[in-house]
Amino acid sequence: MRLKAGARHPVRFTLNGREVAGEAEPRLLLSDFLRHALGATGTHVGCEHGVCGACTVRVDGRAVRSCLMLAVQAQGRRIDTVEGLAGADGALGALQRAFRRHHALQCGFCTPGILMSLADWLARTPDPDERAVREMLSGHLCRCTGYGGIVRAALEAAAELRREGAHGAPGV
Repeated sequence: MRLKAGARHPVRFTLNGREVAGEAEPRLLLSDFLRHALGATGTHVGCEHGVCGACTVRVDGRAVRSCLMLAVQAQGRRIDTVEGLAGADGALGALQRAFRRHHALQCGFCTPGILMSLADWLARTPDPDERAVREMLSGHLCRCTGYGGIVRAALEAAAELRREGAHGAPGV
């Protein structure tokens, strides 16, 4: 389908388990559509070049930099943002609880993207070691924490998910 520049196009997809719709110009980034059209402000925008990882969301279960994806490309897909990690009752997921226990955030700007990457990665890597966690985190920039608390939180969450048999669950 060829999209006409400047024209607005309908976009429909599943966001954190519910159907959403809006209109987007062909060049509108998914990160901007999520934040400004849909109010999903947990998705942060840092570098706008896919380097910092702050804008990471899951698209059909896989971690994706939303600043490198166009909103129109989300048509018919499943998009999960950090807002979707908590349960319907607001209860924090295993990763979020571990981040809180290990003080794995300070300013919190990078946290949503790291959580979304870890949610994807832990679903596929149920028993990581510290080196593997650090390697996965190398795709994210955090200027506050030094990563120690983040690594401890990821390892603890992985262990909890293994005990609960919850790997691969959407909220992690």
